[in-house]
Amino acid sequence: MTDKRVLTGVTTTGIPHLGNYVGAIRPAIAATQEAGVESFIFLADYHGLIKCHEPEKIHESTLAVAATWLACGLDPEHVTFYRQSDIPETMELNWIFNCICAKGLMNRAHAYKAAVQANVDAGQEDLDHGVEMGLYCYPVLMAADILIFNGTHVPVGRDQIQHLEMARDIAGRFNHRFKELFVMPEAVVDETTAILTGLDGRKMSKSYGNTIPLFEGEKKLRKSVMKIVTNSLEPGQPKEVDGSTLFEIYQAFATAEQQAAMKQAYADGIGWGDAKQQLFELINAELAEKRERFAELTANPSRIEDILQAGADKARKVAHEHLAQVREAVGIRVLK
Repeated sequence: MTDKRVLTGVTTTGIPHLGNYVGAIRPAIAATQEAGVESFIFLADYHGLIKCHEPEKIHESTLAVAATWLACGLDPEHVTFYRQSDIPETMELNWIFNCICAKGLMNRAHAYKAAVQANVDAGQEDLDHGVEMGLYCYPVLMAADILIFNGTHVPVGRDQIQHLEMARDIAGRFNHRFKELFVMPEAVVDETTAILTGLDGRKMSKSYGNTIPLFEGEKKLRKSVMKIVTNSLEPGQPKEVDGSTLFEIYQAFATAEQQAAMKQAYADGIGWGDAKQQLFELINAELAEKRERFAELTANPSRIEDILQAGADKARKVAHEHLAQVREAVGIRVLK
């Protein structure tokens, strides 16, 4: 094992959009190319079951997410790329962790507290109404995902930092009670990573219906870009880049020189239609080849399956050896 093992999970409950690409996919793939870094990237399909109870959606998303990462440059020869459900060692470790995790720790999880508060606000007598164990125990499974491979660094958004702290708590409890077998993973929050605003000015999110598709073709991409909300300033009137959704998305794809030129164009009063056309051309130039690759991959799902199985074989070699140590430590041993 290298000194730095980076682990990233991607939930399979939707089709990736432009915000996912800029905020997670592109920086994660770039990070896998750093020297001295061992990267594990997995499709978190068991996590997907927590919120999505539509089997076909889980299946279709798994294909789309895997194809997206591969089309965007993930190298399965260099990265351990696998599907969570192909690693049974993770689920066994999940149970072992459930047996030592304090219920009070789960009571403090943000998602659970939010569900309870929603019931309070709705006047529900049962504060756990609608709360299923998948949601409640989500942080334990996340800890197992990380610690089965002793991931040292885990890129997360700020809303996931608490879960990393819980993983550290669970690891520390196991190490103290049984044997020191787990590292203390660190949350990696990249403050420079762009979080794109959507078409309506809110954060780009599937739940808001304001996303820009990643691989739906040039015509749909252009149509989506043209829907970006702007103000009513006419061509020739100077415009501000601050607070401009269009410029925010533009700078996520532009070089420093291109950004400077667009800022000047804003000051000179560029028309919104022209600005949107330039944004479309910029995005399309970066995505065109990736879009073709995505189409090739999704047309051959068995090819993706072969890649995922090869990744699972690599991952299980690590997981099996580590789980054997865990089982020995807790007393699950061969009789002799």
